[in-house]
Amino acid sequence: MSKIDHSLFSGSGSEQAFGACPKCDAKLNVRRGKSGAFIGCSHYPECDFSKPLHEYENAEIKTIDGSACPLCQSLLVIKKGRFRLFIGCSGFPECDYIESNNNSEDTQLTCPSCKKGHITKRANKFGKSFYACNNYPKCKYLLNLPRMPLADYAREERKH
Repeated sequence: MSKIDHSLFSGSGSEQAFGACPKCDAKLNVRRGKSGAFIGCSHYPECDFSKPLHEYENAEIKTIDGSACPLCQSLLVIKKGRFRLFIGCSGFPECDYIESNNNSEDTQLTCPSCKKGHITKRANKFGKSFYACNNYPKCKYLLNLPRMPLADYAREERKH
């Protein structure tokens, strides 16, 4: 006698119900493609209906009591995005307000490339620090260093 419960691997008992296909009334399933998972019709290729899987994920984590969206006066909520947490309007998609998460630190040094912007400390989506011009996208100057050495900055300024 096997100790493995084969019903766990059949897929029939644990599938989520996504409803019926609006085109052909067949069952909708989670499918996988080169861009990742999505919801698709079980009668593919006869029926090509598909939609993104993320519509079924709840991105809202917590409502911020006593807060109001400056655009529509709805409550603001903490949401989980693709790369990080952010604050947005609970009235999404009608209202697309997102709270500015300005995590940059201005060094008050003039950009050596465009001479108009300032060098600011920023962080990428993985949390690694770098220094870039705050005049982006017009100026694409950046230093990929963990700290801002003034000697390197002076050397860069002399180049440009």
